[in-house]
Amino acid sequence: PKRTGHSKHLSALWQNGRSFPSRHSGEIAMPTSSIRKPQVCVLGSAEPGSDAFELAGQAGALLARHGITVVSGCGSPATRVAAERAVAAGGLVLSIIPPDEMPPPDWPASVVLPCGMGDARNLLMALAGDACLVIGGRAGTISEVALAWLHKRPLLPLVGCGGWSDSLPANPPDERQNSPILPWRTMDELAMQLRALGLIQPA
Repeated sequence: PKRTGHSKHLSALWQNGRSFPSRHSGEIAMPTSSIRKPQVCVLGSAEPGSDAFELAGQAGALLARHGITVVSGCGSPATRVAAERAVAAGGLVLSIIPPDEMPPPDWPASVVLPCGMGDARNLLMALAGDACLVIGGRAGTISEVALAWLHKRPLLPLVGCGGWSDSLPANPPDERQNSPILPWRTMDELAMQLRALGLIQPA
């Protein structure tokens, strides 16, 4: 898929070690060294034992190995296994959860944000990443992806394993071409798409 101006801008910022420009009117964004690490949200659902479930876990580990913070609600088997594998690989996981209470100590996350917002949490998930990984998915995932699209977050749908993400490249949320949709089937393809966005360094 053709890269949009937004994805090129994102890539240039990370490759140059710069932070995002300020959105405050009248301010000029000055180049700074990068302090925060890239963040990728993991959205979707897949049943344990399925190919999509296994690829979700592999994706979590890959993100962690490249120093990318994984953002996951950990509420579905796919998003939870991605978080678990990321933690096991030594990565940082931010879990944004719908209730207003902290989860049990074995929750697979480095940092937990109980937002107390119920389904409105989907907006936080859509905004909390430099890009969104989409695996399978049902209604909740569709709402998160639509919000990510509205706010110009690149989408990385898993294809070839069934589920809603399979059809996303051919059926974007609308006609506006807000952000790139970069499909993947394997870890090599996922790494290639992350490089295209500048979220991991060239091999």
